[in-house]
Amino acid sequence: MTKYYEIIKEPIITEQSTKMIEGSNIYTFKVDQRANKIEIKNAVEHIFKVHVLKVRTTNVKRKFKRMGQYEGYKPAYKKAYVTIAEGEKIDAFTI
Repeated sequence: MTKYYEIIKEPIITEQSTKMIEGSNIYTFKVDQRANKIEIKNAVEHIFKVHVLKVRTTNVKRKFKRMGQYEGYKPAYKKAYVTIAEGEKIDAFTI
C-alpha cells in the first residue's frame, strides 16, 4: 500500500495548474522519476478515488540559481499531468 504514496510525491499548485484544473480537469503532480504512466494512473486512482482518463509526463531539468555569491542548482524532477473524468474532483487542490 505504501508503494502508491511513494510514487506521488506532492501536488503542484501554481496559477497555471489552477487554470488547468478549472478549464480541463487536469491535475499536476510531482512524481517519482522511475514511475511510468500506468503506475501513476493506478496511484492517483487508489489515493484519491477518482477515474483517470489520461496521464502525460515530462522530465523537468535542473535549473541554475544564484543568490548573491552563492550558486547552485535546483534539483530535477518528473511532473505528471493527470486528466480525470468529468464531474469528479480532487479535494487536495481546493483552497
